[in-house]
Amino acid sequence: MDGTEFAQIRRYLDKTQAQIATLLGVSPKAIQSFEQGWRRVPAHTERQLLFLVYLKRLPAETATPCWDKRKCEPEVRQNCVAWELQAGDLCWFVNGTACEGRVQDSWKEKMRLCRQCEVFRLLVPALSEVDSETGRSSVRLT
Repeated sequence: MDGTEFAQIRRYLDKTQAQIATLLGVSPKAIQSFEQGWRRVPAHTERQLLFLVYLKRLPAETATPCWDKRKCEPEVRQNCVAWELQAGDLCWFVNGTACEGRVQDSWKEKMRLCRQCEVFRLLVPALSEVDSETGRSSVRLT
């Protein structure tokens, strides 16, 4: 996640830099550094920010579990922690999920896949347009 995307999501959440800093448990200076591109957004901070976007979605929206939508085979499901925990709408949030039949090695690799996935894009609507080659989103806030 780059600084521009971070700032756009913060505005989507209608939060000041100080407010988002409190929500994410970081300093306002860190938020300014992320948005200016002086510091990389750490994976745990990106994860929390995306979770806030997820929570903002309309309560009436329900999601088909990722394993049903992606038609995962039974043996893939049995090796996936999202299936084990019945967290099919939080598959993108939980580390250790078996996306594309295997557990991803890093958060960065996982997010590259998730940003291209219809399940993630439905559940985290602020990130609805993704460059399929780079995995980067051009944020289109809905």
